Amino acid sequence: MSENRDAPAPPAEAPPLPDSPHSDEPPLWRQLATARWGEGQAGPVMGFVVLGVAIALSGYQVYTALSLSLDSYLQRVIHLMFVLVLVFLTRPAARADWARRSPMAVVDLLLVCTALLVSLYPVVFFGDIVTRIGAPTALDLTMGTIAILLLIEACRRVIGLFMSVLVTAFLVYAWVGPLLPEMFAHRGYTFQRIVYHTYLFQEGIYGLPLGVAATFVFVFILFGALLQQTGGGSFFVGLAYCFTGRFTGGPAKGAVVGSAFMGSVSGSAIANTVTSGAFTIPLMKRVGYKPHEAGGVEAAASTGGQVLPPIMGAGAFIMAERLGVPYIEIVKVAIIPALMYFTVVFVFVDILARKRGIGGLPPEQLPRLRTTLAAGWHFLAPFVLLITLLLNYVTPLRAGLYAIALLFVVAMFRAASRLSWRDIGEVFVLAARNTLGVSVATAVAGIIVGMVGLTGLGLALSSAMLSLAGGSLLATLVMVALASLILGLGLPVTAAYIVLIVLAGPALQDLGIALIVAHMIVYWLSQDSNVTPPVALAAFSASGISGSDPMRTGVSAWKFAKGLYLIPLLMAYSPLLLNGTPGEVVWAVVSGMVGLVAAAVALEGFMRRRTLLVERVGLIAATLLILHPETWTDIAGMALATTLFAVQFLGRGNSAIAAEPASDSSPVGSPA
Repeated sequence: MSENRDAPAPPAEAPPLPDSPHSDEPPLWRQLATARWGEGQAGPVMGFVVLGVAIALSGYQVYTALSLSLDSYLQRVIHLMFVLVLVFLTRPAARADWARRSPMAVVDLLLVCTALLVSLYPVVFFGDIVTRIGAPTALDLTMGTIAILLLIEACRRVIGLFMSVLVTAFLVYAWVGPLLPEMFAHRGYTFQRIVYHTYLFQEGIYGLPLGVAATFVFVFILFGALLQQTGGGSFFVGLAYCFTGRFTGGPAKGAVVGSAFMGSVSGSAIANTVTSGAFTIPLMKRVGYKPHEAGGVEAAASTGGQVLPPIMGAGAFIMAERLGVPYIEIVKVAIIPALMYFTVVFVFVDILARKRGIGGLPPEQLPRLRTTLAAGWHFLAPFVLLITLLLNYVTPLRAGLYAIALLFVVAMFRAASRLSWRDIGEVFVLAARNTLGVSVATAVAGIIVGMVGLTGLGLALSSAMLSLAGGSLLATLVMVALASLILGLGLPVTAAYIVLIVLAGPALQDLGIALIVAHMIVYWLSQDSNVTPPVALAAFSASGISGSDPMRTGVSAWKFAKGLYLIPLLMAYSPLLLNGTPGEVVWAVVSGMVGLVAAAVALEGFMRRRTLLVERVGLIAATLLILHPETWTDIAGMALATTLFAVQFLGRGNSAIAAEPASDSSPVGSPA
């Protein structure tokens, strides 16, 4: 990538922008190969192999998106073939040294060949397999068994042991059904039926979840990779600081707005955290935020990117396919809750800034809006085109391709964002690397969905939940939230959403929740693995940048992201998803925001000054009243909350708490 970016210059003494070029670094494909194959002769050779497979994967995806002529089952098979090859080329079997030695190199190459074999088998013999549908041969079952084991191993390497064990448990459940307690018992299925259903049926490995990852999701992953490589991330972060940098707690507010900009087109909380966080977290630390607070703000804000249109997380595309509605319909109902979430995070950082006495950045350290727009206005064009196409009901697949094409053209017309051949290769490798986790997770989740459908487990679990909750919607929602937290210990958010909706979705529907509302509630709750300890992936990524303790950062992120738990309650009890009259929707938004702000102030114990104990208790009561699904409780809660807010602002002046020395060797500057 060229040395100079025509993105806004960072403030004085700020770290380099997250996607600034580093000419002394080897290309990504070389880094991936070296990490697995070492610095010897094998490293460079395998680096070019990784580059070739990544280019082939991207080329194949673009071709199938344009032609739309390949059978959907075969399209998914070939996509997963490329993914499995890359997994075994770049992800060692373990972190220990033995996993990188010659014997395991031979094993991994054999696994690559096996992935090619089990993937090409249904492609080559597709016609024969279709003619004998329902009557698989011994060779079919052998290939299917190997494919399942191969995918479980790939899952262990990419996602972790928890999900591999979970999918194995579902396969065993389908087999031992008659031996289980009556509530969860079923007639049981033979080994042959399970393998056939999983391998040669569109409700297993190659089901709808993988289909979405292999079409819509990959296109937007490629879009995000291209945006990052051309310097678009720097532009959006700089633009955010133009708007918020001078205000109280400016760097943290810039992180929220910048993460909203980036997250709305990246759809990945972790990628957003490490991209924008490399710039925002050091700035937050420098003006007075503690390291764990800076990391928590960035993680919470980045997590919001997965619920903010136009490009939400992979689960949103799966939601649209499962509901059978255009993706733009999901966007329409998602935008109000997403904006409420970011507003709550914004309120949290404002309260924290007042509490710490943190001001904004000095004018000389802020990028100028005119300079920023002049340098990066061309990055807005693909964004506008994407929204316009989606609003006109162009499919996300086509809209994403057109946005990629426009982004490439406008980037090449500007010297600072122009891509070299190496940069283009970097885009393909970055997109391929970022798709590994999504594709493996959705393929494995497809097995779980297939087993749930085959055995009827979803209905059984739904009946059990309703019985245990006594028909209470609130109790059921709490159970769904706990289940999502448990699943989040080992599953990425997309897989957690897929598993949870097939298990808990029927229970919510039986309690009168509309289908799209049930999906959105589960989708929001599934995001908690990014910010909720003991597994908080986005927060742990942020802690690596901030130099803070991962668990402490996770607790901070969990606090700032409280909207992930409260807003789904508002969805369940109010027409927040546009499922009411305009007046009802406006009332739901206004009352909901008052309740969310009251919850934020109660958690922080500060607004314009420290809250007294009675004020804190009153704010908690106001929040609970607003969450209760009655108009009179909403009115009472809003009256109580606004009264306490007025007491805060009309009482004594600001009583900021002196900033404590930051830990982890991070200097704290004087507030501006």
